[in-house]
Amino acid sequence: MYRRILVPLENSRTDDAIVAHVTALARQCGASLVFIHVADGFVARNLTQLDLRESDEIRKDRAYLDAIVTRITGEGFKAEAVLASGEPAKEICAAADREGCDLIAMGTHGHRLVKDILYGSVANEVRHNSMVPVLMVREPQPDA
Repeated sequence: MYRRILVPLENSRTDDAIVAHVTALARQCGASLVFIHVADGFVARNLTQLDLRESDEIRKDRAYLDAIVTRITGEGFKAEAVLASGEPAKEICAAADREGCDLIAMGTHGHRLVKDILYGSVANEVRHNSMVPVLMVREPQPDA
């Protein structure tokens, strides 16, 4: 069914939910996984244009992605990491096309109304702009 799944990560607890879900799906389909993180801080967004050096944030992002890929490949999956920079939704959609992915599987926070307006929703933008199917998995809510 799916051969190559793009999995956006943001280094939050939402990642745990999507990684657990997508590894089960990938095992059933025999799919490979492409984990992507889009660094969107000032340095990441302007690295090339301003000829800046890689920031501590970017180094930490790369280490986080590499740790996930090492763990997942250790579990027998074919996986790779992509570190992008810029507008997250735009970069995720572009990566799905560039990496030949046939599914984007991403975690969501479950914000509603005011929080979506304040924080925006990368998942919503990806859902509207992606040319491949998008699977959204909501992070578990903390016990009240």
